[in-house]
Amino acid sequence: MNTITIGVDLAKSVFSVCEVDGAGHVLRRQDLKREAFALWLVQVPAGTVVAMEACSGAHYWARRCLEHGLQPRLIAAQFVKPFRKSQVSKNDRNDAEAIATAARQGNMRFVPVKDVDQQARLAWHRVREGYKTESLAIGNRLRGLLAEFGIVVTLGDAALRRALADLDKQTALPGEFKELIRGLEAHWAQVRLAFDACDARIDVHARADERCVRLRAIIGVGPITADAIVASVGAAQAFRNGRQLAAWLGLVPTQHSSGGHARLGEVSCRGDAYLRTLLIQGARSSLQRAKAVSVEKSTPEQIWIRQLSCRMCFGKVLVAIANKHARQLWAMLAHKENYDADAWLKHPMVQRPAGKHAITVAAMA
Repeated sequence: MNTITIGVDLAKSVFSVCEVDGAGHVLRRQDLKREAFALWLVQVPAGTVVAMEACSGAHYWARRCLEHGLQPRLIAAQFVKPFRKSQVSKNDRNDAEAIATAARQGNMRFVPVKDVDQQARLAWHRVREGYKTESLAIGNRLRGLLAEFGIVVTLGDAALRRALADLDKQTALPGEFKELIRGLEAHWAQVRLAFDACDARIDVHARADERCVRLRAIIGVGPITADAIVASVGAAQAFRNGRQLAAWLGLVPTQHSSGGHARLGEVSCRGDAYLRTLLIQGARSSLQRAKAVSVEKSTPEQIWIRQLSCRMCFGKVLVAIANKHARQLWAMLAHKENYDADAWLKHPMVQRPAGKHAITVAAMA
């Protein structure tokens, strides 16, 4: 077994490499340019652990390591920081040594390596988010420019489109200003078309993937959420249970416990902010649906949501629903199961009522 661990501080051009032996002593440090680093990987003995921070380009280099028989280890940046010798003096060589030291910890958690298909699917989500932000910025820019000339537009894209359609009727506006607004309007329309194209492609991915089809059975999980979950976590085998996935998404409270006293704080909001946002937005749909359905036709989860909304504030209810959905998504991916609204009845600690009506009455009592 190779006891050498290599820590690599990735960059755009020059990579810093640190080799550490089994006792944790630094054997060699070197700085390699991008092309030289690719050639150097071929010479590394097979089975060597190559550790990197999970940053831009890390998954690409991890796949290159797998091609050469190496063992890539991707570590979140916040787990590397405590192993840097000096928190004040930060440089590439210190970072590479800290990465190698962190990778040797037996209890370290590593980021699963994403394949090309996963990264390609996630790229559509990133571009879609960029178009959404750009569309909002252009819309606000149009509103601000029109407000300078006394034309105040209410919220919503529909209201802005109506105001732009009636722009020619504003005879007091300078012609040069109208020309500027028309050009900005055309750019806004192009961004919206590109945004809709991303939505369509993501929907195609979600319909073609059997895992996404199963996940969409949960109320509040649409094609965008399902595709993002599958592309991000794959089969969810990197998480031991649903609680770990919920914690990774930042849907659990922080802890400040000491002396046997458990103190829970605010929601951690750590991990993948994009997935967390999608799940919380989906929780809004679940809450609205649970309140709209009659008690007789409600599922056990919808009854639980109605009870939750009666004793907790709106924000906490959304986070609780999103947390529950994250656990359900993990179970469906890890065990390759379909959604079952009555799955909770299979738990050995649950006393099974006689029928669904009894479930409803017992839950609402």
